[in-house]
Amino acid sequence: MRNTGWCLAGCAIGDLGTIYYFQVTGIPWPVWAIMSLAIVNGLITSIALETIILTRQMALRAAFKTAIGMSLISMVSMEAAMNLVDVALTGGAVLTWWVVPLMLVAGYVTPLPYNYWRLKAHGKACH
Repeated sequence: MRNTGWCLAGCAIGDLGTIYYFQVTGIPWPVWAIMSLAIVNGLITSIALETIILTRQMALRAAFKTAIGMSLISMVSMEAAMNLVDVALTGGAVLTWWVVPLMLVAGYVTPLPYNYWRLKAHGKACH
């Protein structure tokens, strides 16, 4: 559960940061393009954060390999859930005080069944 939280934090930094950037600057990109870039940036920042956290336990190279080896299914589902909530509630690429917590809850809950199955079926965590 804690690892899912760290993954969510990493994803949220890139995802929400990207949406916020476009919201503040007013760059006229289509919603789907902003959301796609937000997902990619969320994946990148999640891997970066996990790498930093893992360097407390292992060498940088091993930490990066471990972070890259995390389940992309979990990360992509987390990103997709966050962005689907945003699109459903605001039309997409809009951050408000009330939508961000809902996005984070959706992002946290969505990968849990897969992570639990992977842990039970294969005896290994996604993160």
